[in-house]
Amino acid sequence: MSLAFRAVYWREMVKFFRFKSVLFSSLIQPVMWLAFFGLAMSKSFDKLTSMIPSTPGVPTVDYLTYMGAGIIAMDVLFSSLFGGTTLLFDKKFSLLKETLASPISRINIVVGVGLSGMTKAFIQTAIIIVFGRFIGMNFFKGYDPIQTLVSVVGIFLLVGIFTLGFLFLSGSIAITVEQPEGMQSILTLLSMPLFFISNALYPVDAFPEILQFLSIFNPLTLLADGIRYFALGSNFSVMGGHYIYTTADIAMSFLGLVFFALTMLSVVLWRFNKVDI
Repeated sequence: MSLAFRAVYWREMVKFFRFKSVLFSSLIQPVMWLAFFGLAMSKSFDKLTSMIPSTPGVPTVDYLTYMGAGIIAMDVLFSSLFGGTTLLFDKKFSLLKETLASPISRINIVVGVGLSGMTKAFIQTAIIIVFGRFIGMNFFKGYDPIQTLVSVVGIFLLVGIFTLGFLFLSGSIAITVEQPEGMQSILTLLSMPLFFISNALYPVDAFPEILQFLSIFNPLTLLADGIRYFALGSNFSVMGGHYIYTTADIAMSFLGLVFFALTMLSVVLWRFNKVDI
């Protein structure tokens, strides 16, 4: 693969910053998740669980901080799932055909779009982390500067891999369908089980056994676990539950997301080569 993907990447980023409505909604959406949904839910859950005794000797995390990791994962999920629509509109208006007439290969187009989406996800993640500090989200509590830096790098690495996986999935759908309405219906149908069969906003301990099993393989659960490990530590309690994350757990989350991203890359390249543009 050549470095031609840089032209596609730059085009997508110019579009992102040029269209003010898209830029504004992308930047304000994570703030709104935290300010409205986050604060409202955290107050309710903290009140309901205030009488539950915490685990002795284990740091207690408030629900807003616990949910903050899930909000990052959820925001990145929705933005990356719908990020592939750029390929659908390029195909619909024959811009993709003109791009393919140039020396740029199909893998460069896919990688360029994927990396642009990853950059946008990094911006949204940074906004949530920074704004969260102002409303009481205690990420990196007790960390020294080196630990904080390592944790931020770990979070961004997981977010980047996760975003690429779902952008490739979204891109494969965009190449296949013909109408935006059809793609929107498919993505909405996908986002529902991914969101609810995960631990993004609440623990999965009370789920039926089949849903607990499915949540283990949910990329959203893998991302939320990884973010909590880096942001909250490996040993904490929340809402009366005790959570312990080992290095092996996070390594499995990392490998699971890498496997998902590589699988989706193979799928989108296969669809790109099969579909008549």
